[in-house]
Amino acid sequence: MQKIYIDNCLTTKPDPLVIEAMMPYFTDKFYYPANFVKDGSAAKKDIASFKKIIADSMNAEVNEIHFTSSGTSANNIGIKGYIMANSDKGNHIICSEVDYPDILTNAAFFADSGFDVTVISADKDGFINLQELEAAITKNTILIMTTLVNHVLGTIQPINKIKEIINNSSSKPALFADAAEGYGRMHIDVKELDIDMMSISGHKIHGPQGIGALFVKNGIHLAQTKHGIARIDDLETGGLSVANMAGMAKAVEIQFSDLDKHIEQMRFLQKRLLTGISEKNERVLVNGPVGESRICNNLNISLDYVEGEAIMVMLDTYGIAVATGSACASQGLKPNYVLMATGRSFVQSHGSIKFNLSRMNTEAEIDYTIDKFTDVIEKLKKMSPLFSKE
Repeated sequence: MQKIYIDNCLTTKPDPLVIEAMMPYFTDKFYYPANFVKDGSAAKKDIASFKKIIADSMNAEVNEIHFTSSGTSANNIGIKGYIMANSDKGNHIICSEVDYPDILTNAAFFADSGFDVTVISADKDGFINLQELEAAITKNTILIMTTLVNHVLGTIQPINKIKEIINNSSSKPALFADAAEGYGRMHIDVKELDIDMMSISGHKIHGPQGIGALFVKNGIHLAQTKHGIARIDDLETGGLSVANMAGMAKAVEIQFSDLDKHIEQMRFLQKRLLTGISEKNERVLVNGPVGESRICNNLNISLDYVEGEAIMVMLDTYGIAVATGSACASQGLKPNYVLMATGRSFVQSHGSIKFNLSRMNTEAEIDYTIDKFTDVIEKLKKMSPLFSKE
């Protein structure tokens, strides 16, 4: 049975060239960077080259890139480090109700620590309320956090407009962006967007798991959040896998070698998937925006009278891996918080299915998925007492 992987929000399959690039660092090039010895100097030079690849991909300076053990680690170092270093300037931070859990849990941590936290709303497509944002900024606001591309809906937040609001405010708080779901799937220029801090993750773009990076604009000071010996980086202390850095750099190199082509390919597959499902199934509701304001690889839909988790499990029997907003097994029947925040009902949230494509997916895989998805829906409709009552 063929395996079709369309759950690339969770993680991605490492590119074979990524694995090849990593292998020497498990054998001959295992050394950490160090002065005065040949192996240490070579490792130092290699890491600098890896940072340059990542810096060039987002138009950053090499010294603005910090390797971390994951995207979550990058989020914590950036958010906590900035707030700790700038708490003397104010005690107010802002995020939104549709942000990624890393942001929301950090916001909750600082709320419990005595900080003033404002959580702004979002509209039906997951765009944050810019009027609320503007009204929420006070003289004590030091940080605004956002998720560049929503992990559930694929919504691309208008960073330029957010930054314009910040620049027109009296306190001019810093802007932190979690870009893990957007990096490698859209063009991101940190200078043009004027982002202060941004996190990315290697395993979201066919790199290895266990490696991420944090962009920190020159002039932004972060307090130390991890204490220990700085073998690789002064922010992420301790040992980091040089092999994983090599793998992430190779993944970035491949993904950005022809980014426009990769975006066009994923956008084509996204449209093909939505069109095919909509033509063969009734009551298909698209969650999130349609068009260019949605990231190229995300499709989230809801169907009436069927459970998303049942769809996911049945598709898995056909070798198709997708995700659901239902998450019944792990969250005790709690609906997805992003879908609920954007006005979806309990039933619509539980009936949601999320497809996340990658450049490795093919037209044949999409067509197979459309056919099997339709078969699954027909079977579930026949089993649903709610549907039969119509």
